[in-house]
Amino acid sequence: MVFIKKTVSLCPTCFEPLDAEVFEEDGKVWIKKECPEHGIFKNTYWTNVELYNRVDGYDPTIKSIENQQISHHEMGDASCPSNCGICEDHETSTVLGLIDVTNRCNLKCPVCFANAAVSKKLYEPSFEEIRQMLKNLRGLKPTPTPAIQYAGGEPTVRRDIVELIKLAREEGFSHTQIATNGLRLARKENLAQELADAGLNTVYLQFDGVTEEPYIYNRGKNLLPQKLQAIENCRKAGLGVVLVPTLVKGINDNQVGDIIQFAIKNIDIIHGVNFQPVSFAGRTPSDQVEQQRITIPDFVDLVSGQTDNQVDSDDFHPPSSVEPISHFVGALEGKEPSATLNCHQHCGIATYIFIDNEKIIPVTRFIDVDRLFKFLDENAIKIEEGGFAVKSRVLAKATKELPKVLDKSKTPESLDMAKLLANVFKDRSYSALGDFHHKSLLISCMHFMDPFNFDEDRVKKCVIHYAVPDGRIIPFCTMNSMYRQGIEEKFSVPFKSGKKSKLEE
Repeated sequence: MVFIKKTVSLCPTCFEPLDAEVFEEDGKVWIKKECPEHGIFKNTYWTNVELYNRVDGYDPTIKSIENQQISHHEMGDASCPSNCGICEDHETSTVLGLIDVTNRCNLKCPVCFANAAVSKKLYEPSFEEIRQMLKNLRGLKPTPTPAIQYAGGEPTVRRDIVELIKLAREEGFSHTQIATNGLRLARKENLAQELADAGLNTVYLQFDGVTEEPYIYNRGKNLLPQKLQAIENCRKAGLGVVLVPTLVKGINDNQVGDIIQFAIKNIDIIHGVNFQPVSFAGRTPSDQVEQQRITIPDFVDLVSGQTDNQVDSDDFHPPSSVEPISHFVGALEGKEPSATLNCHQHCGIATYIFIDNEKIIPVTRFIDVDRLFKFLDENAIKIEEGGFAVKSRVLAKATKELPKVLDKSKTPESLDMAKLLANVFKDRSYSALGDFHHKSLLISCMHFMDPFNFDEDRVKKCVIHYAVPDGRIIPFCTMNSMYRQGIEEKFSVPFKSGKKSKLEE
């Protein structure tokens, strides 16, 4: 056993915070803790210590929120993760805000981390309560939250979902998306167009595979025809889609490559695939944790094996690796960037792929990304230090040096990367990034935590936060591991069977 670090985790039975150790054993990374009442728990953290260590080199910066909602120190209570909301211990701001607009759902999925639709209580914030939650997210200092996602439950069961998208735009969010199972998008042909007209940017579509079997297991029925119809309706409306498969070992882990190929065939409207290994919280069965656990290294191996090694481990980087881009652009603009992906380096992993004559080419094959990021970081610091005509000198250097990070022989024919880099970093024409995104496909994996693999270090650097009705803003994994049930009970009313909400059609 090789010790890696100490952290705070949770007892999976009573959810009390516990001291924990993260360590390497047999080439894997484990997390272990002991509850005085419920005993010792040893669970898989990452299944490949080499990848864990490589990713660990992308330690993100700390950019705390200045106007926290609560203070552990003033209240004299325990530290993180107790009494979340955001406190002075948190080390990042909110990049993506989430609001559960209802706990109603038109499905009862066996693997729902939100445990939606079965609580016998209706949690459905009013329009004005949601407005205030949006204001709370936009009121964070020094950086207001730039992006919002409505979730649930199933957000499209609310009759006012289109008005809620308009509201988010009114409150200043530059990016809006909904997390949906797609059923109403499929059944109500005009809904996608109405949402697009209201300002919706992205449909975050639950999508578990290209055959019926994963849906029968994960969702209780074959939903593939509805998924395909929802995508087609989004295509008609020009509404971008990100596929979100919930990966369960033995259920759909053999369809990772097929899902990527499906996205490639529909790259005109599908902009990314964000795989999410099943999280053992909410309604997900906890007696199969080790048998069904898929970690980030497992995901990388699945992608490699199912794409004929066209994408491999070295092509993937954590989200925090792209911080130098925000750093450099912010220095050029002389202001704090609107969003910095400074989440914990072990929260996720991603790469961009391009298609050239039906061949998959990851961005890392024709861009030396580490060299690019190093150049941007070093020169951002030079700009911030100041000096005579420093911006002009740095940009002149960028024009000469940035083409050196490219391998033109491997660059897809459809992409003029030299021109794109010049447009972005010299002329600051950020519309050029749109061309990059439309020709690429983001392949990513976010491994949300549960009480078994809960790590306080990751919580402190979370950038995906829920806004809740009492004014608090709570990190994603503490919300679903610790706080969801209490918040829904506090702000819900008894659900009357057979009687529709006034917001439901």
